[in-house]
Amino acid sequence: MAGRSYSVCMTTTRTPRTEATSAAEEYLRLDRQICFSLHAASRAFNGVYRVVLKDLGLTYPQYLVMLVLWEHGELPVKKLGEHLRLDSGTLSPLLKRLEAAGLVRRERSPRDERSVHIHLTDEGTALRERALLVPRRIAAATGFDLTEITELRERLDQLTRTLDAAALDETPGCA
Repeated sequence: MAGRSYSVCMTTTRTPRTEATSAAEEYLRLDRQICFSLHAASRAFNGVYRVVLKDLGLTYPQYLVMLVLWEHGELPVKKLGEHLRLDSGTLSPLLKRLEAAGLVRRERSPRDERSVHIHLTDEGTALRERALLVPRRIAAATGFDLTEITELRERLDQLTRTLDAAALDETPGCA
């Protein structure tokens, strides 16, 4: 066989597109992806929040931290992270910036040196009054009425719970 060359000619035969294939391919379009719709809506919300929160001197993630603290008061970083669905590596820089702005105070627990508690300062507590207009401005930006906003939030919360459960089902070692 030495010295011989073989040429291979590959031809592709296109199979006729069936209606099922066409319908299935339709779901691979970007504009048909729920994840992309949620992503695009989230980015649009961030843009509106950026404008609305500018007067408060907060970024959107900082605003979320402040919301939790206004609602719950002093919390350990771990518990704050649970409320926000953030790990401490993401949360720590946010808290440092909020502390530098004079809105929160970080304090090690006297009972457990590993635990850091976050406290609102007087300035952080006072900022809550100025933040009361934020939800109304955001609601107005959506064009939805209060009932529609409540229904959408409830559906998104339900979606989050369902996806969290699905992710747990896919964890290796789980049946």
